[in-house]
Amino acid sequence: MNPVLTDRRAVLAGLAAGASSPALADDLEARARRIHAATLVLDSHLDIPLDYGTGGHDPAVDGDTQVDLPKLERGGVGAAAFAVFVPQGPRTPEGFAAARVQAETKLAAIRGIAERYPLRAALALSPDQVLAARKAGKVAVIPSFLNAYSLGTDLSAIDSFVARGVRVLGFVHAGNNDLADSSRPSGEPAVEHGGLSPLGKAAVGRLNALGVLIDVSQLTPDGVLQTLALGRAPVVATHSGVRGVVDVPRNLSDRELDAIAAKGGVVQIVAFKSYLVRPGADYADKVRALRTEVGLPAAFVKPADGAAGLPADVRADYTHRLGGLLRDATVADLADSIDYAVKRIGIDHVGVGSDFNHGGGVTGWRNAGEAFGVTRELVRRGYSQGQVGKIWGGNFLRAWRGAEAAKA
Repeated sequence: MNPVLTDRRAVLAGLAAGASSPALADDLEARARRIHAATLVLDSHLDIPLDYGTGGHDPAVDGDTQVDLPKLERGGVGAAAFAVFVPQGPRTPEGFAAARVQAETKLAAIRGIAERYPLRAALALSPDQVLAARKAGKVAVIPSFLNAYSLGTDLSAIDSFVARGVRVLGFVHAGNNDLADSSRPSGEPAVEHGGLSPLGKAAVGRLNALGVLIDVSQLTPDGVLQTLALGRAPVVATHSGVRGVVDVPRNLSDRELDAIAAKGGVVQIVAFKSYLVRPGADYADKVRALRTEVGLPAAFVKPADGAAGLPADVRADYTHRLGGLLRDATVADLADSIDYAVKRIGIDHVGVGSDFNHGGGVTGWRNAGEAFGVTRELVRRGYSQGQVGKIWGGNFLRAWRGAEAAKA
């Protein structure tokens, strides 16, 4: 019997029996706080605005972004993977050039966190450097990369970004690019490459040779399985959900979960309500009404059908309102998906990633300063200190070491 689920049932039975006991609640809170303080809390994926590092978005300012140094410190977050992310644009020389400028700007901002505040943060380019930063009481800043669109068709650009610190790289976001198909195609054929393109397949080998941890989030199932078949290192899905809980193309199927775990990889459950909360019975009717209102055909296979053709401001409003059709997600919903993944592939292959500043955040973990809410919910469900440590950071570091070992 799964010890996590057995422990969870025991804890829940105790809570039900003594729900009115303040002593029981106080003991749980105190134990969760001790575990949180002793744990390397690592957020495997978050974004930054393009102006990060300036004005109110200076990382030392407790500002309006979900992640800054005050929030990371307040939440006891010891490490975070900051993404060099550029959204999809036209696949033209001009589009690639503009995207590359944005990517360079974001990488400089990420490196700048540690460069400008060396007493509070440290650039961490290896698992050992993450642990050294934690020992020194600093936040470990891990540069990551999402969406190879900004690389265009130039694989040598990978070497350039890795030379300046990128240690985690995901191929796609919302839309196919020249390396791979996205699970969320936008304005292009749903299947363009059949998973990875020849360029994407070459990129797997190049990233293995460089010791970079490959992020399979947002790939199609074919892309995920091809990456695993071609690669010689564990992979991570830094911000993904599970289709066994919410059946949407962006989430990972049981087959993908099994394959990632079989290769020693880790699935980091994302704190994003669209991938954690099942739509209500009236969801389809609400989507049809909203689509009609903004001028889209009422019929759809998925709510985003045809939205790429809307003017940018209308599309942004539609996307925002579409999210509002789902109830808010909570740390309990996040933990439900964690439970599912743990039961399916084991405690050694599950983690957590916020996707802050790009739609992530649930009630109980709205920003980096509230990271303890996740620990408290896991402890409430019966996860031990060792298990919480694996979910928050231990599993990610192990997979990263596997990627480093593949470099040899």
